[in-house]
Formats: sequence, structure tokens, C-alpha cells
Amino acid sequence: MNTAFGLVISLPAILIVITVHEYFHGYVAYRLGDPTAKFAGRLTLNPIKHIDIFGFIAFLVFRFGWAKPVPINPYNFRDMKKGILYTSIAGPLSNLLFAIPLGLILRLFPDLLHNDILLPIGGLIGFALFYSLILSAFNLIPIPPLDGSKALFSLLPPKYANVQYWLERYGFMLLLALIFFDRITGIPILWGWIGPFVSFFGQSFAGAPAFWTFIHKFLM
Repeated sequence: MNTAFGLVISLPAILIVITVHEYFHGYVAYRLGDPTAKFAGRLTLNPIKHIDIFGFIAFLVFRFGWAKPVPINPYNFRDMKKGILYTSIAGPLSNLLFAIPLGLILRLFPDLLHNDILLPIGGLIGFALFYSLILSAFNLIPIPPLDGSKALFSLLPPKYANVQYWLERYGFMLLLALIFFDRITGIPILWGWIGPFVSFFGQSFAGAPAFWTFIHKFLM
């Protein structure tokens, strides 16, 4: 598959999945009592509002990245601990759930990946599935500023406050170091978690034939 063709198709897919991710962070926070995202104009399906340029580039280069975090004020939650936990997992969970209908479309309509006329549509759906699962897996990693760290911190007993402090201070640098280490050395530290996650759920939702057809046509 032509690399430029795959890149062009992947761009709208990335915009779609980051929009789903951030929208549901804001939506769940709003339902739990925090209107901060709504007042900031982030409770929207407009992808421009959610783009983080570095995270977007990371998607294109490293196959995993991030969006602009939705602003949350935990003091507005009716139950702060539950509010932080549910809002944190809302993004990764929304991407995982969004991947289900995408996978079913590819499973039920295999011609989308075999008919040259329909291939751009199949590729867009495949990339949306692929990046939905990547964004879900990546954000479950418990390193700040990812969602998994916020969920973890909401569950940690107070005696582990020093662990939280250290991760909040150095987590972003650690995350960048791991991304570059994966890319430069080929040793799959992050991808050792993300890859199996994407493969398992991708094959579960789309079926192994459709999932691997997409991978071979657009990513290899």
C-alpha cells in the first residue's frame, strides 16, 4: 500500500478517535457535577478543540499519542474520589467501546478491504479501529499525564503520596523516554503492552481475517 495514501486516510481517523476520547472525559465529568469542560468549550465533537500538536505528531510517527487534556476541576464532583476515577477511565473506555462497531463493520462487510473502490472507506474504518485501541491501551498506562495515572492515584492509599508526587514530577519525561527508547532500540517496552492489546481486541471485534488484512494493506 502506498504510504502517502495510508497517511492521508489515517489523519481523519486520528481526529475522530481523539475527539471521542476527550468528549467523553468532559461528558462524564459534566454528569458527575463538574461543568469545567463545558464552560471551556471542550464538551464538543469538533476535533480542532481537542488536538495537541505533539500528541498528534506522536500518533503519526510512533503509532501512539495523546490529545489536549480536557480541563477538570475535581472539587466540583459530588464525590471527588469516584469523580476522578470515572472521569479518568471514561476516555480509554470510550475508545474501546467505539472500536466495537468499527470492528463489526469490517467483519460484516469484508469487501471494504478487498474492493479497490471501497478500500478508502475500509482503510478509514480500519485506522479508526486501530487508533481507538491504541489510544485506549496507551492511556491506561499509569504514568502521568495519562489517564491510567489519574485512576491509579484516586485509588492509592495516602501512604503512597510520595510515589504520586514523584510520578507527577517526572512522569512526562519518563513517558517520552520510553517512547523514544521503543522507537530507537526496537525493544517493545510500551508496545509490549499496546501491541497485544490492539491485536487481541482488534481480532475480537473485526475478526482475524479483516484485522490482518487491514494491517498488511496499510501498515506493512
